[in-house]
Amino acid sequence: MAVMSDADRASVWAQWMRENTEPCGITKPDLLAAAVALDVFLNDNAGAVNAAIPQPARGILTNAQKARLLSLVALQRYGAGV
Repeated sequence: MAVMSDADRASVWAQWMRENTEPCGITKPDLLAAAVALDVFLNDNAGAVNAAIPQPARGILTNAQKARLLSLVALQRYGAGV
């Protein structure tokens, strides 16, 4: 899977700005750079993420389902107070 398009990255960036309720002092360009860096990281490490999922889930879940699960785990783990 390739990295997201610029439009998709901008969509993530805009959604974060709409939903973030805590002041953080980051500039818009720096926030976009963070979104791009995370997209690249996930793209570069997709194989490791997939390999971390045990069978039979790895073989049964779709990529979209795995992404949703990853998202929920990350939010639960790091999103306390969100």
